[in-house]
Amino acid sequence: MKLFIDPGHGGSDPGAKGNGLVEKEINLDIALRIAALLADIKDIQIRLSRDKDTTKSLSERTDEANAWGADFYLSIHCNSFNGHARGYEDFIYDGISNSSITAAYQQIFHSEIIKKNNLLDRGQKKANYHVLRETMMPALLTENGFIDHPLDSASMKETIWRQDVAEGHVRGLIKAFHLQTNTPDTPSISPHHEKSGELKRIIAGSFSSRVPAERQIGNLRSMGIQAFISVENMTEQTIFHVQAGTFSSNQNAQALLKMLKNAGYHEAFIR
Repeated sequence: MKLFIDPGHGGSDPGAKGNGLVEKEINLDIALRIAALLADIKDIQIRLSRDKDTTKSLSERTDEANAWGADFYLSIHCNSFNGHARGYEDFIYDGISNSSITAAYQQIFHSEIIKKNNLLDRGQKKANYHVLRETMMPALLTENGFIDHPLDSASMKETIWRQDVAEGHVRGLIKAFHLQTNTPDTPSISPHHEKSGELKRIIAGSFSSRVPAERQIGNLRSMGIQAFISVENMTEQTIFHVQAGTFSSNQNAQALLKMLKNAGYHEAFIR
């Protein structure tokens, strides 16, 4: 299947802001984590509306998905309101019925995501949003917490929470589209490591600023590795880790680490 992932906002459009966070950055981080987790899933092609901080209109996003012939459009967002509202909700187009295939997909995604995000469940909703109305395929928009709420935003600042949210989306995709996983080595999917939490994350570089980290990601993607930035907020500075893979299998983690070192990434390590 063809999956079009749309991290909301970007570039000159920051989206919502709150508690030191900017929505466009959270959206992109979660979207890249979804793409990375899907790298080991069979029978899926992925395209992102943006993979860095670029400006793109709503029409450009939906036109790209329609022209590509995507089977599903997944739009990633965070919410904001009055500093008091909180929780998770998702949307499908309000012009379709509750018996549609899109509504069935929404039910599956909502169930899987709410299991992982530890947020208040605000329910499944409908709206007349452009990305839901103008797409020629089933489309879902997820609102992953309220960036202006102190508790939701505290979760957003945690790398492991953003990884869990991405995993919830991936679980929804696997269940909705009956995707075949490479168990037990599919990242974050096997029951064993849901219990143990022992993920092997491959770090292909750590930087004190985002620019060299993004340059490193570009180099890795030219090798076919879907890397993303994992931000760690230290006491006196922020570290931008380039994460090149997540595995439950130590053997697979070691294999990727060896490949990276052979390619010249001598500082790569397993975290």
